[in-house]
Amino acid sequence: MTTPSFRFALKPVSVCLLALFAAHSAFAADWVVSSNDGKYQRAQGLDTYPANPVPDTLTVLDASVFPPKVNQTVEIENGIQGPPQAAAISPDGKLALIAAPTRYDQANKKLLMDTFLQVVDLSAKPAKVTHIELGSHPQAVAFDRSGTWGLVTCVDGSVRPLRIEGQQVTLLDPINISSKRLAGVVFTHDGQHALAAMRDEQGVAVLDLKDGKWVDSGDRVSTGVAPYTVDASSDGHWAVVSNVGLAGLAYKGRLAADVDSVTLIDVSKAPFRAVQHLTVPATPEGVAISPDGKWIAAQSIDGSNLTPDNPGARPHGLVTLFAIKNGKATQVSQVADGVAAQGVVFSADSKHVIVQFNVEHQLGLYSIEGQKLVDTGKRIPVAGGPSSLRSTPR
Repeated sequence: MTTPSFRFALKPVSVCLLALFAAHSAFAADWVVSSNDGKYQRAQGLDTYPANPVPDTLTVLDASVFPPKVNQTVEIENGIQGPPQAAAISPDGKLALIAAPTRYDQANKKLLMDTFLQVVDLSAKPAKVTHIELGSHPQAVAFDRSGTWGLVTCVDGSVRPLRIEGQQVTLLDPINISSKRLAGVVFTHDGQHALAAMRDEQGVAVLDLKDGKWVDSGDRVSTGVAPYTVDASSDGHWAVVSNVGLAGLAYKGRLAADVDSVTLIDVSKAPFRAVQHLTVPATPEGVAISPDGKWIAAQSIDGSNLTPDNPGARPHGLVTLFAIKNGKATQVSQVADGVAAQGVVFSADSKHVIVQFNVEHQLGLYSIEGQKLVDTGKRIPVAGGPSSLRSTPR
């Protein structure tokens, strides 16, 4: 008699706890950061650096609501050169990492590439920015889901692991992957592996966490030409890499917006393997996979960065949406976006997409409705041209 009573007495409590958990999840912040290059302006396909520019900034967004709300803006040092993954925010939203620091020397008309990582304490009021010297220009940064590890890729071919304890960031010994440039980086969902794009060598390096230390596994995954940005799904199954082609290899001849590619990688079991190469419009600066592993969004410049006399010049870029089903990705939608647009991320619920419109100094907001990507027409203005975009690890 007592056992049934006891069981049924607990049931309402369990239901209440589940309801409270669901309510907390529904209103938990979904942090997204956009770094913005204030000194640079693309004009008619040309790189320009106007006098008296606005500062470079970091915009912190709460994307748990739609449209996302600006939480705060912090002055930093950042540049558009390199993959649009040079900003990252910790799972608790209290710490940001910023790479790709650049300054423009107006007197000598020269862009200067700095060699430090910026650590932004977002919990301080106002936010506090400190520097960690790396000795090489950093390209991309990432946090793992636990918030205890960070990774930085550099142009000297090294990955710099970071140990994170609260607001304290400790630089560990470098992992020498190559003698050439690395680009984007991402942790797998389980936090036991990481993928780093080998920009000049057409592949992805796989890193492993072994005995509390990050090491080069020696495994490589084939990609297209000039792998650039990397993302991984929260279901632990997939990773995607954007390949920006000859444009990413600093080719000096004329390029006329050839099609490029995105590589789909199965990370559900080792060794990781590329399983599909997807054709996308030219120069896919940003690529993202939805947290639920059902969608891929690729943001392509598609010639909108070219001079008007180039036969490949286009008035705007394109966002391409792919659906993943039965282990294969299929294009389902394509929508116009901004001029020379950069990064792209999904919201935590996989229902919305944010794209950086560089020339317009805006973030464009899209929704997935049925099997289509729809431009909501909503925009978030930012100071300077948005250059890197990242959500908190999910």
